[in-house]
Amino acid sequence: MRVLILLLALLTGLPAVAQPIAEQPGFDAFVERMEREHGFNPERLRALFDGVEIREDIIATIKRPAESLPWYRYRPIFLTEERIHAGAEFWEEHRETLAQAQAEYGVDPAVVAGIIGVETYYGRHKGDDPLLESLGTLGFAYPPRADFFRGELEEFLLMAREEQLDPAEVTGSYAGAMGRPQFIASSFRAFAVDFDGDGRRDLWNSWPDTIGSVARYIADHGWEAGEPLLHRLPEDTEAPLEELAEEGLKPSLTVNELRERGLALEGLAGDRKAAVVRLEQEEGHDHWLAFGNFYAITRYNHSELYAMAVHQLGEAIREEVDG
Repeated sequence: MRVLILLLALLTGLPAVAQPIAEQPGFDAFVERMEREHGFNPERLRALFDGVEIREDIIATIKRPAESLPWYRYRPIFLTEERIHAGAEFWEEHRETLAQAQAEYGVDPAVVAGIIGVETYYGRHKGDDPLLESLGTLGFAYPPRADFFRGELEEFLLMAREEQLDPAEVTGSYAGAMGRPQFIASSFRAFAVDFDGDGRRDLWNSWPDTIGSVARYIADHGWEAGEPLLHRLPEDTEAPLEELAEEGLKPSLTVNELRERGLALEGLAGDRKAAVVRLEQEEGHDHWLAFGNFYAITRYNHSELYAMAVHQLGEAIREEVDG
């Protein structure tokens, strides 16, 4: 019925009928569970969603993520002179905090700077979608990932209560990510830190909290200080690279096992585990061995394109800083 209404609206030029989130299937059960498991007042929770409606533009956007682009089109979005220069300024301004985060968590400042640069262009693009709208829309009107986003809506309401935030006032990305590092609510609750010691975890206004939280997130997802990220593979290799890349991003084969599969790998420890990453260029593909630290970056966004953009942006920033 909903699809028919929208189709008729498009054909007739009439505006689509408003669809309150509070009237969607599953909303009542959600409210009951929030009361039963977390002690939320059901009347106040329903009142919070009064006037909050399904956003069809959010559903359309999530169906075409940037990570669906080929590498040669994805990379130029983030590897620009302007963003690299902004990253160098960010590094210089927050050099001491980046060093403190590295001392605490072991994470390379270039990775932290790269992530914040890719995520929000150093706080310039934090998103202005009300999270009640984005998470409510995706949690109750986007079946492919409704369970995930309904869980994030639960985490968001818990986070807002814990952090003493008005959930109706919190904005972020169309997919529910928040603040300068674009943490989703479950990541905020699990990994955000009060790195400036003011008693609050503020990822909207505090650069120390943002830097420390990103570093902790990557550290808690397996980063090992001093270990490599990548090893470029020669173009003329005869190994079955496409087949190896299909085995996933998680390093699962040792260098010795990859040698047995036909890769000529010199100067690498035979027991180090790696995965093969394949990136589409305008002509052909680039191939890399990706180690555990690269995989740790993909836990922030489960895409080899994302992790490579973070890495290359961070290294370009480091080069400008070191000048």
